[in-house]
Amino acid sequence: MQEFYNRALLGLLCLLVASGLVGYLCVENTFTRVELLPMSKSSLPWQSVSQTDVTNGGNSTLTIADDKFSLNFNFTLSPQGQYPFAALNVLFGNQPGEIGLVDLSQYDRISFNAKCSAPNTLSFFMFTFDEQVSQLNDFVSYRTPETYFSCHENWTPIELDLTRMDTPQWWFDMFKVDLSRKEYKLDKVAKLSFGSSFQSPKNVDTNVQLSEVVLVGRNWFYLYLFGSLMLLLWGSYVIWFFRQHTQTLVHELKNKIQRDRPLVAYQQLSVEPLRDKDRSAILHFMATQYADPELGLDGMATSIGISRTKINDILKSELGFTFTGYLNKLRLTEAARLLAQEDEANIAEIAYSVGYKNVSYFNKLFKEEYSCTPKTYKTLCDKTDKPTST
Repeated sequence: MQEFYNRALLGLLCLLVASGLVGYLCVENTFTRVELLPMSKSSLPWQSVSQTDVTNGGNSTLTIADDKFSLNFNFTLSPQGQYPFAALNVLFGNQPGEIGLVDLSQYDRISFNAKCSAPNTLSFFMFTFDEQVSQLNDFVSYRTPETYFSCHENWTPIELDLTRMDTPQWWFDMFKVDLSRKEYKLDKVAKLSFGSSFQSPKNVDTNVQLSEVVLVGRNWFYLYLFGSLMLLLWGSYVIWFFRQHTQTLVHELKNKIQRDRPLVAYQQLSVEPLRDKDRSAILHFMATQYADPELGLDGMATSIGISRTKINDILKSELGFTFTGYLNKLRLTEAARLLAQEDEANIAEIAYSVGYKNVSYFNKLFKEEYSCTPKTYKTLCDKTDKPTST
């Protein structure tokens, strides 16, 4: 059995290593992220573009102080326009002015740290291409789901849900889109925008700094895949373990029975000449009387006329057992033979037939001898070829 346990342990260690590697890869792919800063190292090429209400008759201003390592911009809203507005846009594309539609469907959140020179409520919105409405070069036709976040003089971590933003009502009105069509897709996004809101103060110079801008996603497919693989791998290992354990145990039991058979008196007498009269008398008596539940050392000594001490000395020197140990060996070996060969074997009946009056005691001794209960032993024998009868 030790060789089997060594193989099982090695297999377990290999399975643990494989599970760790697969788990790491699946987790890495489940929790995806892409950093937009610094710009030069981002896997999504983009340019910063300022946008104000000047095109709509306003007089608001916005200047970009830094867009390489952070999004740092200053804006001032002018109350002259009907809808004062200023924003810094992250426009996806490789070339200046190029409109690139990127697939952000694997991301569901955007996180960043925000700091403003004065308390402010800022807006965040996306320009998403709507197949039924949008024109590629007309940003007004893009659906622009938006949300808001607070910005203070101290750095504040912000995390926004990209999947639960609201499309402004003017877009539905302008393009005659049913208000019930609230769903939007992130598979074609042209740009992200950070800017003022209707609650931003007017005629106030405001500095906004955004750092560590990261798109974060969760693709649960890989965790489901990991769970399925683990169920398959560990399930296969458990099935293999129990099958191999059963086969190995049966093999060990058969070998043990074969090793024990030369010690059984009724076999010993048929294959070996007896060396002396006392040894012959002891073995013959125990071979014929072992099934007697009342058999004891004193009764045997009286019956064959050999002292208790000499009986034990002969058994110990010849077979390596005391009287009780050899008697149990005889009985248990015979019980194992009957369990393996008798299809309708009843454990209690077999226990009584080999000399045990107490079935629980028989079960205890049998488990100590064969490392399994008589019931388990019979089940194992039923699954394999029965041993050849003696």
